[in-house]
Amino acid sequence: MGEFLSMVRKSKALHFITRSGSKATLAALALLLPLSVFAQSAIDGTWKTNPAASKPSNQPIVFAVVNGFYDCDTCVPKIHVKADGNDQPVTALAHVTVAVKEIDPRTIEIVVKKDAKTISDQVRHVSEDGQTLHVKETDYVVDDPQPVLRETTAQRVGDAMRDANATSGSWRTIKLSSSDNGLLVTYQETGNRLSMSTPTDVSWTANFDGQFYPVHGSYSADSVSLKKLAGGAIEMTSKQGGKIVRVDTMTISPDGRSMTTVSENKVSGRVSTWVATKQ
Repeated sequence: MGEFLSMVRKSKALHFITRSGSKATLAALALLLPLSVFAQSAIDGTWKTNPAASKPSNQPIVFAVVNGFYDCDTCVPKIHVKADGNDQPVTALAHVTVAVKEIDPRTIEIVVKKDAKTISDQVRHVSEDGQTLHVKETDYVVDDPQPVLRETTAQRVGDAMRDANATSGSWRTIKLSSSDNGLLVTYQETGNRLSMSTPTDVSWTANFDGQFYPVHGSYSADSVSLKKLAGGAIEMTSKQGGKIVRVDTMTISPDGRSMTTVSENKVSGRVSTWVATKQ
């Protein structure tokens, strides 16, 4: 008898849905579906990094232009090339060249190429007192005509080097900025899958299963893997050439308006914290 009554109730419910108008039909269906079907992930949307609220690594960058050579001790791999303005191959980086040119005693230019194509152009200039370094950088994006423009201000750590270009020494970043196309990123979570895209056409789609999935349009990584951590945080691991180069841990605030990413460069050991706000 109980089973029969249950069947009658279901029959009446179906009859109501069939005979009702479209709005009532949708409302009835919504009541029958779990809330998770309509829930939006906290990460969904477009985020913009706030450089002023972020904290780049405190580890200084160390380089020098002296005796006709450019040496970068904190670069990975370390760089030792002639500073004659010509393209010089970088050891351990296939198809990558660096051209370093002294423009004047307080200014140098560094151009990085891959497969003979310019991917980065920097001008580094030191203040008259030798204590502040200003860097203007243009990063060229794979298959995108619009480059990313960045500016960095760094403060000298320790004494200036003798008989070297004034830009030489140890520098700690104190301020940075970027054009919007270098600050914006959009995420979309669907089920167990997350997609990412940027205005510069860098993109990937990966499952939360720890497996690696391809990255499109990036010079810094060719694959990523994802996993969810306790409390809703997301861990993203990036590889380049089969080697892990970076691990990012992304945590969204309780109000869903800000996201903090702790980024650890596994090659250099530098750890930075980036804060982004939802647009």
